[in-house]
Amino acid sequence: MLEQILYPALSIGAIGLFFGAVLAFASIIFKVEKDERIDKIAEILPGANCGGCGFAGCSAFAQAIVEDGAPVTSCNLMTAEKAQQIADIMGVEAGEVVKKFAAIHCNGSCDKCSEKCEIFGIDDCITAASLGTGPKSCEYGCMGLGSCVKVCSEDAITIENSVAVIDKEKCIGCGKCANICPKNLIEMVPQKRTAIVKCASKDKGVVVKAYCDAGCIGCKICEKKCPKEGIKVIDNLAVIDYEKCVGCGICAKECPKNVIEIIK
Repeated sequence: MLEQILYPALSIGAIGLFFGAVLAFASIIFKVEKDERIDKIAEILPGANCGGCGFAGCSAFAQAIVEDGAPVTSCNLMTAEKAQQIADIMGVEAGEVVKKFAAIHCNGSCDKCSEKCEIFGIDDCITAASLGTGPKSCEYGCMGLGSCVKVCSEDAITIENSVAVIDKEKCIGCGKCANICPKNLIEMVPQKRTAIVKCASKDKGVVVKAYCDAGCIGCKICEKKCPKEGIKVIDNLAVIDYEKCVGCGICAKECPKNVIEIIK
């Protein structure tokens, strides 16, 4: 009776040891050496794992820097000092650290943009967008249901009069709000004196006028008046070139619909 239990147990144990040894040997033979610079850079990064750099987290960003040459300054939370530390590890130039903050391309509050319907039982923009609807007549505008508010860890976004409003002083530029907005209304822009077009509609001016008092009508006055060629009307919508914009304010002053705001 003892032999009937002992022998099978020993056999199974021997098989387990054999395959364990095979796996251990294989792990040594096929081991992929990890570049030690990845861990060093990951320790320097802020560890927020916000995704603002375009990667899944700080570890993924560190790996991209080492293996793919991702720009050291892609992290919006990076200080010039830390960027230089990483650059020294990689043996490259750090480049200029340009801080960014979130800006929303909509000013169509409920008193300026006409309503299309009332929404019941939906409390976030993503769900509403998946159903192909929204409370306002403008299909490009902010739905004001607060998906961006929910992901902001700094309480930098509020919904005021059915439009998301971003507090530049609180915004750390992580980009979570920009990533989650189903209408792609939020853009990360340089933290400098610059112009923001508070509209995203690509409809023709006559159509925009019919549903929103705060929409861009594509008149091109801003484009004609800009001394730096920093603004162009593309697909009926004024678009800022942040490489050229100096924040002079001429476009905002000349805009007949007051769609352009100068951020200081």
